[in-house]
Amino acid sequence: MFQRPRGTRDFLPDDMLKRRYLENKLREVFLSYGYREVQTPTFEHLELFTAKSGEGIIEEMYTFKDKSGRDLALRPELTAPVIRMYVEKLQMSPKPIKLFYFGNCYRYDRPQKGRYREFTQAGCELIGCDSPPALAELISLAWKCMEKSGLKNFNLRIGNLDILNKFLDTIGLTDSLKKIAIPLIDKREYDALRELLSSDLSQDDIDRLERFLQTKSIDEIEKQVDKNMKDDIERFRQILSWLDVFGVKKYEISMEIVRGLEYYRGMVFEIECPKLGAERQICGGGEYELVELFGGKNISTAGFAIGFDRVIIALEEEGFAFPEEKIDFYIIPASEDVVKEAIEISMKLRDKGESVDIDLTGRNLRKSMKYADSIGAKKVIIVGKKDLEENKVTIRDMESGEQERIEVDKL
Repeated sequence: MFQRPRGTRDFLPDDMLKRRYLENKLREVFLSYGYREVQTPTFEHLELFTAKSGEGIIEEMYTFKDKSGRDLALRPELTAPVIRMYVEKLQMSPKPIKLFYFGNCYRYDRPQKGRYREFTQAGCELIGCDSPPALAELISLAWKCMEKSGLKNFNLRIGNLDILNKFLDTIGLTDSLKKIAIPLIDKREYDALRELLSSDLSQDDIDRLERFLQTKSIDEIEKQVDKNMKDDIERFRQILSWLDVFGVKKYEISMEIVRGLEYYRGMVFEIECPKLGAERQICGGGEYELVELFGGKNISTAGFAIGFDRVIIALEEEGFAFPEEKIDFYIIPASEDVVKEAIEISMKLRDKGESVDIDLTGRNLRKSMKYADSIGAKKVIIVGKKDLEENKVTIRDMESGEQERIEVDKL
């Protein structure tokens, strides 16, 4: 017996109902904010991802050579492919450009709950506008995606990498030290951070850094930084001031959000769901710089990605009642000599936009009714020879149990 590869999943009909529900909700929100949908190839040139994230990412990817010896990779995320597409096809388009997408991605991770080797990512990119209200609108879009999905318990945290990076410079952190310190900040591993910095920084500077990272007020942050960061602080303050206008009432300022310093800059944010434990991040994004790296002209870019699978798990953890998708009609031919007429009825109903199934197995009425109940049919239409002679059928409401004869033309 064959089994699915490790780290992948099969989605049964009930699973797909949940996934299509969430996809449709997110698509509605993206469209309502003026974003347009795009799609990129499942595999790209390997260099696209190493240029963005370094050679180290190869260990986390599915890579292969094609028959011409080209180095290719299954996409581990979707931002790089979308920006590659922009550089190739959309640079001359009017700005801003608002794009959104859904797609499967692949990473060679150790599988665990909420982390798979094949997973679905949803997200968007805003290209050509970095005004404070535009960035606030982007955060609002992420917030609204979570809200409209039906999720109740989630937290928004907003940081700023320009301010963080300059603060690290003021206390004397070298670029090589930053590369080691950043992952520790990201994981809130302060004991390990102190130990790392103890031989290069004074205790006062280490204490300053820890206080700075844990400060939750923009006013308090301003008191802790040099005057050369005044413009960065003011821009950050403006972004935050617009959030209320866009309906984002609850958030936390966090200088602990670091994401990828290699290409992220300015405002960054994350949305977490506490019920998911260690894998609680369900959305993350911010401002970044990739266009020049991929051969395009420098332009402002920002966006976010949603962990589609984690949002579904979070909804399940909260006991969210996903809408059921029931078949409108299940048609049962009472005998072999009315199958043709039963099929004709099913096709007329389908042409009217109804969802219709029909028993073509020849089983008896009792078994057919039991099957109709098992698939959640709303109504059953029993097609009998005597009823057809009067151009009628018997229709049964499966919820109330009420039954009546009705003319075929009035179905």
